[in-house]
Amino acid sequence: MIDVSAAFIKNGSKILICRRGEGKNCSGMWEFPGGKREKDETGEQALERECMEELGITVSAGGLLADTVYEYPDRTIHLSLYEAVITDGSPACLEHSEILWVEADDLKNYDFCPADRLLIRELSDKGHI
Repeated sequence: MIDVSAAFIKNGSKILICRRGEGKNCSGMWEFPGGKREKDETGEQALERECMEELGITVSAGGLLADTVYEYPDRTIHLSLYEAVITDGSPACLEHSEILWVEADDLKNYDFCPADRLLIRELSDKGHI
């Protein structure tokens, strides 16, 4: 099982989403920014590191909003979604093909990776979006 941390970053009523680049698993699909945890790293530390690497921003990780386990054909991931606040910088498209700020109601209009879709459903069920 691969542990992955993702960020739920809001700017007013909008949420940051990223489109995966070509040649990656789920290429062309949307996701919340984040990535794999490294050895001896907490979920929050992984999230903060990944946001710097992928978006060039410093974030402060908050509480866990949702998590899920999803079995893709070639791997199983445990995806944890944390609240996060940008403390420095503006998101830049360093590793993704596109980044967008979207309204929560519009998330359903984007083709998300399957594991992220489960997180969106959980967020909706809990009243976070």
